[in-house]
Amino acid sequence: MKVYVSSLAFALALSSCAKRPDAIVPADIPMAAYTNLSCEQLGQEMIREQTALAAVSKQQHDAATGDAFGVFLVGVPMSSTFGGDKEGQVSVAKGKVQAIQSALLAKGCNGPSSRK
Repeated sequence: MKVYVSSLAFALALSSCAKRPDAIVPADIPMAAYTNLSCEQLGQEMIREQTALAAVSKQQHDAATGDAFGVFLVGVPMSSTFGGDKEGQVSVAKGKVQAIQSALLAKGCNGPSSRK
């Protein structure tokens, strides 16, 4: 019985660990939120969102690494337990980047530095 309870506790600890940023699915952000912007504005917004995504992805990666060590050493996902998990923020940032990319394509913009 003790083995069963220990196994269950370990499985629960692992399941509550922070995900790696590349395993997080983008949020569904409508492209319509960006269609009123010019190509130049879309390019600027893309750079801003990619920078934000990189920053929050690094925080999420650090949280996932901290959780792995925490579970290994003390059996508790430390980063997730103490608010280090940024999964929602990574998801939204990824969704915004995808929406901006879609808006850039729909408008026929060449890229982040396009002017139309």
